[in-house]
Amino acid sequence: MSTPVLDEPLPLAQAREAAQSSSLPFAGSLSPRDAWALVQAGRAVLVDVRSTEERHFVGRVPGSLHVAWATGTSLNRNPRFAKELDAKVGAKSGNELPVLLLCRSGKRSALAAEAAAKAGLANVFNVLEGFEGDTDEHQQRGHFNGWRFHGLPWTQD
Repeated sequence: MSTPVLDEPLPLAQAREAAQSSSLPFAGSLSPRDAWALVQAGRAVLVDVRSTEERHFVGRVPGSLHVAWATGTSLNRNPRFAKELDAKVGAKSGNELPVLLLCRSGKRSALAAEAAAKAGLANVFNVLEGFEGDTDEHQQRGHFNGWRFHGLPWTQD
């Protein structure tokens, strides 16, 4: 579990406190809007953990980094995830910023944040709601939450 950082932005401090209260195995979770505000302010790094195919066909956040939690159409778990994440945004690469993980709905990114924490990457947060959001009563995404629903920046190939 990570410890509070001096002069840490309020959303991160609140996420850490909520995570500790709920005994989450990672630093905490943030709303898509808070995540984007932190990234825009240069106070965090956004890493998309969806598959390459999802990013290509569904869309992606401009400027986000990519480390797949699972790969291919069958979404096989990437056994090198924590090492790849550390190589891209860990202390070895000179990153001191919190890492915010984004997936489709916030579920895989929570698992990825947990795996990162277990691997020693303590400053990793989950982005709630994900890129597409949760399904509604018609099993459709994007109608009441998620990155795109909130009108945050994204592009599609």
